[in-house]
Amino acid sequence: MKNILAIVVIAALTSCIAIDQTDHSDDVNLTSRSQTMELGTFSISLAVADLSASRTFYAQLGFTVIGGEAAQNWLILQNGDATIGLFHGMFEKNIMTFNPGWSRTGDHPDEFTDIREIQQRIKQQGLTLTSETDESTTGPASLTLVDPDGNAILIDQHR
Repeated sequence: MKNILAIVVIAALTSCIAIDQTDHSDDVNLTSRSQTMELGTFSISLAVADLSASRTFYAQLGFTVIGGEAAQNWLILQNGDATIGLFHGMFEKNIMTFNPGWSRTGDHPDEFTDIREIQQRIKQQGLTLTSETDESTTGPASLTLVDPDGNAILIDQHR
């Protein structure tokens, strides 16, 4: 039940996400659109104990498999605008995932913000990365960070 609640809450927030950890307790102004970072398509990556049981469970909620390899212990499922990844034995905890250069339908838009630019902007915001991408490279790369509550965030560019 906690996983479903987390998916619903996170999915509701994805259309207005902005990385900004400034204390806004006395500030009623919202982050403007010009300050947002285009992080790419959002999904939640779930660390599952039994891939088959999880696939069946989420199918009963209307999710269909759109990618992945069950033989490699991972599947990508969708239901409307919600995308979840099921991963068995690949990581310990659930991870919020953003994919620059990948659309919700699996297409590759011509224009997107490269992960290296995203990394630079995250650092400019004063946030700490737990892993970084080599900014001298091009193409696929990833970075990770952790939010104030200990939730892992993966930004994973596939192309």
